[in-house]
Amino acid sequence: MTASSPKTSFDRVAIIGAGHVGATAAYALMLRALVRDIVLIDQDHALAQSEAADIADANALARPAHVWAGDYADAASAGLAIITAGGATRGSESRLSVAAESAAILGDCVDRLMGAGFQGILLVSANPVDLMTLVAVQRSNLSPARVIGTGTLLDTSRLKQSLSQALNVAPGSIEGLVLGEHGDSEVACFSTVRVGGQTLDQYCAGRGRLDQASIAREVRDAGYDIVKGKGYTSYGVATAIVRICEAVVRDERAVLPVSTLLTGQYGLSDLCLSLPCVLGANGVEQILTPDLDPHEAAGVATSATVLRAAFATLSSASSSP
Repeated sequence: MTASSPKTSFDRVAIIGAGHVGATAAYALMLRALVRDIVLIDQDHALAQSEAADIADANALARPAHVWAGDYADAASAGLAIITAGGATRGSESRLSVAAESAAILGDCVDRLMGAGFQGILLVSANPVDLMTLVAVQRSNLSPARVIGTGTLLDTSRLKQSLSQALNVAPGSIEGLVLGEHGDSEVACFSTVRVGGQTLDQYCAGRGRLDQASIAREVRDAGYDIVKGKGYTSYGVATAIVRICEAVVRDERAVLPVSTLLTGQYGLSDLCLSLPCVLGANGVEQILTPDLDPHEAAGVATSATVLRAAFATLSSASSSP
């Protein structure tokens, strides 16, 4: 941090993008009483003001927090900045389909944020999140450990929810991971599932085998199904955002599957996708590589290939005259 840079503090979180996800994340942060200062930033300042005012009204019945609409100068001293601004998918459009639109929006947000002197942790929640996390790493020049994508944390939550219904066990009592892309090539890693320390096969012995392919498909398509019904997703991803914020602000060193820049894990590097990461006050403290079965390991490699090809197309388009 330079002498002229504002002092950062985890007492303040800036949310860039006051749409459905950004506003819901601000509301959830307020309810969790995690920080004292939440600033909403949007190119539509009237929208940010209205969402902040609505949340502030609710805050009168909750714990004290200052929720307000500001600008990038106000974000400079934030310990955490969350970017939710980006392209929106419609119907059955894949997340990758809005990559170019999102990259232009996110790139501008990162440039403005860094131009204001931001030196905190950057959390990316704009689709396609793995590509946007890599864009943020490159545009911000922050240490890659300080740039985190929400990644497959939401997908992992969906996996636990689906398994909970199938196994009649509380989702909080189930461990398991979805890794790779937050998108169509994601990998539901059933070999990582544990229920009370038992593997899935051990727990299901005598109960009948689960249709793992059906569950994986349900988890993968959950976002599409929600978008078809209401036009967008908000609550699940906003809760994932808040969970990551908690791990960072409280320096929990919690292990969560988030998108981060790989540096040789599973032989992969120079791209962002989700692996289990130890999260603390410095961002990604450690990237873990669980033992996967051969099919799952191949799936993660395929996911990496998909993302690398998509980013190459994105980079080519952005460099064209």
